[in-house]
Amino acid sequence: MTKTLLLVSLLLCSFIIDLEASHQDLNQPYRTGYHFQPPSNWMNDPNGPMVYKGIYHLFYQYNPYGAVWDVRIVWGHSTSLDLVNWTPQPPAFSPSQPSDINGCWSGSVTILPNGTPVILYTGIDQNKSQVQNVAVPVNISDPYLREWSKSSKNPLMAPDAVNGINPDRFRDPTTAWIGHDGEWRVIVGSSTDDRRGLAVLYKSRDFFNWTQATKPLHHEELTGMWECPDFFPVSLTGTDGVETSSFGEVKHVLKVSLIETLHDYYTIGSYDREKDVYVPDLGFVQDGSAPRLDYGKYYASKTFYDDVKKRRILWGWVNESSPAKDDIEKGWSGLQSFPRKVWLGESGNELLQWPIEEIETLRETQVKWDNEVLKAGSVLQVSGVTSAQADVEVFFKVKDLEKADVIEPSWTDPQKICSQEDLSVKSGLGPFGLMVLASNDMEEYTSVYFRIFKSNDTNKNTKYVVLMCSDQSRSSLNEENDKATFGAFVAIDPSQETLSLRTLIDHSIVESYGGGGKVCITSRVYPKLAIGENANLFVFNKGNLSVDVLSLSAWSLKSAQINDESMSPFIQYEDSHSLNQS
Repeated sequence: MTKTLLLVSLLLCSFIIDLEASHQDLNQPYRTGYHFQPPSNWMNDPNGPMVYKGIYHLFYQYNPYGAVWDVRIVWGHSTSLDLVNWTPQPPAFSPSQPSDINGCWSGSVTILPNGTPVILYTGIDQNKSQVQNVAVPVNISDPYLREWSKSSKNPLMAPDAVNGINPDRFRDPTTAWIGHDGEWRVIVGSSTDDRRGLAVLYKSRDFFNWTQATKPLHHEELTGMWECPDFFPVSLTGTDGVETSSFGEVKHVLKVSLIETLHDYYTIGSYDREKDVYVPDLGFVQDGSAPRLDYGKYYASKTFYDDVKKRRILWGWVNESSPAKDDIEKGWSGLQSFPRKVWLGESGNELLQWPIEEIETLRETQVKWDNEVLKAGSVLQVSGVTSAQADVEVFFKVKDLEKADVIEPSWTDPQKICSQEDLSVKSGLGPFGLMVLASNDMEEYTSVYFRIFKSNDTNKNTKYVVLMCSDQSRSSLNEENDKATFGAFVAIDPSQETLSLRTLIDHSIVESYGGGGKVCITSRVYPKLAIGENANLFVFNKGNLSVDVLSLSAWSLKSAQINDESMSPFIQYEDSHSLNQS
């Protein structure tokens, strides 16, 4: 009898939750089904992602008081068994000490050799200066790490007259690593008054007493403030990740978030462990050709090493494209990108990214096409999937490459090309790709597509230039949204390789991966018509020449359980049960 009552209770709970979700969908058409977001209010940077005792953790910048940024920012906290379904935990900490009384800003987690996680974070002190603090778990036997304690020694690093660091530009400590001498290193983002960007380097023997190095790990002129730096090794072979203190057969990556452009740029290079200096292989450029983790809405990203599956995982903040008044009305702002595996490409000069494999646990109905011909001017509907919440992958094969248009010599900025050469401008090869979140009458749609040009540079290794665009200009009838178009060049030779496009669609976010993850573009869109069941998916070719679709796979994705406060006690029990079983 007890088991029967329990089963009935669980079924009733599930029914009520489904009803509430359906009701919420009607009132919240832009909340996502499988992207990380808190139940309400403002979220920005991902902080301190890690795996501890088999539990994944994500901390994040959170304003518990409203849907816009606030100085009283705290460290939100959620846990997961699979990086897909998330349980909300109490905030790790909030402003309370003189060293963070005006805000607990971004930082990172480092796992000490004894397995203890430690947080370094930026606090805004009583003088409104940016200083670096430390927090440790109260109970290291708790896999959910629900309580944290700040050190009485805070701040550990601070600007002063001797070091000359600007107190308004000194933030976001990265994950620390162990140097050749056994001492810890950490970098903090900064800049000088003449816009020199800095990765200020500190060293410590015990992780609690830090000394500034005589020179930064790296700097670049005229780049402005470096926010949210990330410094990590990548293996020269294979796709596995390596631990942050690893050395040997590796390259190093330095990522910085530039406040002047609100983009995340990275370089790949060599780290001299004796001199504590990082040297990028190809220098640092700040123009349309500069390597970025994502060429759309994406900022303040952070990686961590997942020692469970031997991979490096990347998170990034995807902010809104809607006005603040709309965010206040809907009661929330900010998403995290779906977590991505990141590794060094075979060329050795670019990072590749791909949605983590756990997304496949959400797949339901699949639609598959093989060997379709997309004739010039064709638009074909992909029916049978939930077009507002889907995972789509297409492989294109392009013939008649010799008939491609020659790219104009002045076309060096891919975003500008995508903005000027929209879908109405036909060329020999392209535009071809996907129309997502399209309304029934095609008044609204977001298009993600390729164009192929002949190169005008005879010195290049390839004869062709592949351009990838994400065009939001027709995404919504609401003209108050930011509907910018994004673009990037994809380093691929279409005469030797198939051209792939994978797009994750989730109500108000579109994440696209071109060329097997060589280029990523994320956009935020807010259709008025293409909502829920009224959203459609198409594959199209508006160029003058036919394009072959070798294969197309589209999956409906079910919703994940993400920070559902009503389910928190139940999920906690389930998580504990699973841990005990393992």
